[in-house]
Amino acid sequence: MRDGFVKVAAGTPNIRVADCTHNAGQIIALMKEAAAQGVKVLALPELCITGYTCGDLFLQDTLLRGAEAALTHILEETSTLDMLTAVGLPVGHNNKLYNCAAVIHKGALLGLVPKTHIPNYGEFYEGRWFEPGKPGLEHCWNCCGLEQADLGTSMLFQCQSVPDLTVAVEICEDLWTADPPSCRLASRGATIILNLSASDELAGKAAYRRSLVAGQSGRLVCGYVYADAGEGESTTDLVFTGHNIIAENGAVLAESRFQTGLTISEIDVSRLAFERRRMNTFPSEGAADRKSDPLAEGYCSHGFQLAVENTDLTRPIEKNPFVPRNGADRRERCEEIFTIAALGLKRRLEHTRASCAVVGLSGGLDSTLALLITARALDMLGRPRSDILAVTMPCFGTTSRTKSNAQILAERIGADFRTVDISEAVRVHFRDIGQSLEDLSVTFENGQARERTQVLMDLANQRGGLVIGTGDLSELALGWATYNGDHMSMYGVNGSIPKTLVRHLTAYAADQAEGDDPELAAVLRDILDTPVSPELLPPEEGEIAQRTEDLVGPYELHDFFLYYALRWGFSPRKVFRLAVTALGEDYDRETILKWLKNFYRRFFAQQFKRSCLPDGPKVGSLALSPRGDWRMPSDAVNALWMEELETL
Repeated sequence: MRDGFVKVAAGTPNIRVADCTHNAGQIIALMKEAAAQGVKVLALPELCITGYTCGDLFLQDTLLRGAEAALTHILEETSTLDMLTAVGLPVGHNNKLYNCAAVIHKGALLGLVPKTHIPNYGEFYEGRWFEPGKPGLEHCWNCCGLEQADLGTSMLFQCQSVPDLTVAVEICEDLWTADPPSCRLASRGATIILNLSASDELAGKAAYRRSLVAGQSGRLVCGYVYADAGEGESTTDLVFTGHNIIAENGAVLAESRFQTGLTISEIDVSRLAFERRRMNTFPSEGAADRKSDPLAEGYCSHGFQLAVENTDLTRPIEKNPFVPRNGADRRERCEEIFTIAALGLKRRLEHTRASCAVVGLSGGLDSTLALLITARALDMLGRPRSDILAVTMPCFGTTSRTKSNAQILAERIGADFRTVDISEAVRVHFRDIGQSLEDLSVTFENGQARERTQVLMDLANQRGGLVIGTGDLSELALGWATYNGDHMSMYGVNGSIPKTLVRHLTAYAADQAEGDDPELAAVLRDILDTPVSPELLPPEEGEIAQRTEDLVGPYELHDFFLYYALRWGFSPRKVFRLAVTALGEDYDRETILKWLKNFYRRFFAQQFKRSCLPDGPKVGSLALSPRGDWRMPSDAVNALWMEELETL
């Protein structure tokens, strides 16, 4: 459970209706199997000790005594298991019967949570037997061989050894209502909701159930473990398929149907806690009224301890978190991003009444994407693409490949194309400041970048146009931009698009052009094959001599670091752990750690460049605009982060 990962499971035992002794044996075996696999929180189905489909047998004392005896046996047999488990059974109290979840840990019954919403429609007749649970807490005397057990819908189970882990329970129909108990439980701190369910299977119902569970986990910024009844329930009128689902903050982590056994994944409670802190709209119900007592108004907390240890990760960790793995999803995402970015530029061109859009075209990926977005914005405006001025500015590091690609691309797009060779202007400037052409230092590189920006700005002034920025999110994070050079523009369309996604957007555009304009598709694919480079150092035998990823590290790694360090606030140790898990087959640990240290060094040192970025559209969940998404002082010290990295 280090780094906030809690291994959870939804389990479906193979039961027999009304055979509590048999069912207890199946439950015990499943609990021991879960514990052996490192599970720390387990949900089992609704009424699984008796079976959900007992009908009027629920009113029989024999069945109720059998259920209590079975729970007692379960407590005895699992007293050494370091695991919190919720198991379903009927409980009699004050001449009424409740459909309950017994929450147990190391042989102790921590509480009984009754179902709040009792269905009495269609194929469900629970109101015939069960009373709905009420807010607050009651003491259930002589229950399950215990002198006293707490019964109520307002219980939180807080792990004292993992501060971000608080578990709460609701039961089946509770989720399907307009006012699920989980909403109030999450607002009072529950980070994992367990749902003990017996939801029958109908054609099309599984998709709705899945969306319901995922949606609730997203609304509540929580982990949601849904355990469904399956094999062994009566099939007199209904069929149960054990549709188990584990979701976290809107995403399904694991799922199974038509089988008994365990569905296992890991919920990151630290990530959930970070997201709740970040969202000031996340409710903290009654906080002002509760003052120093967060459990007032009938809510109670039961503490438990779990041994803190490393959790083996089985949950999906994407190598490229900004890029959907599924091809159809990726194409949809690319189309959406093109549209969002183009809409932003369209509005800016309208508002400023700009006569043209000026794009510095290098023949590289970023400027290619900026040109494609600009072309789409002009199309939206109903203006000719010749209102784009695409400018290539060859200098000491320009190769014939990139220069040729820039010209072909501009022609295929339909932009007005212009070449401005800046070599002589840079030589004059270097002579003025006493910079030797043999000194290939940062001044040699940045002098060219700033000259290019001056040319673009002046051409925009001549034509009454706007300079469109080309720098992407990954470059902004690393500060891989010349201050007041390519760092500056009048509107930056790529500013929230990471480098790994830039590639896929360009590839998507190539695919789209394949049928109508094969020459455009061909040049886009050649640009994709060109090494990423600022081309500020002289070529070697006509080939690019300066490869960005050799200098700052692979963008695949940096985008991974960027996503988890900024979007989710993970510590360097946790980012490193996830990177090794996701990318360990492609990079060894030493390489990952080397570039992770470089990421943190550059990110802190280069904040001053991000503090004065031009406007640009936000297209995803992460951006570095100083006006909203990332507010950090330029002189913040990275010592704590670097110290943690040194311990790795």
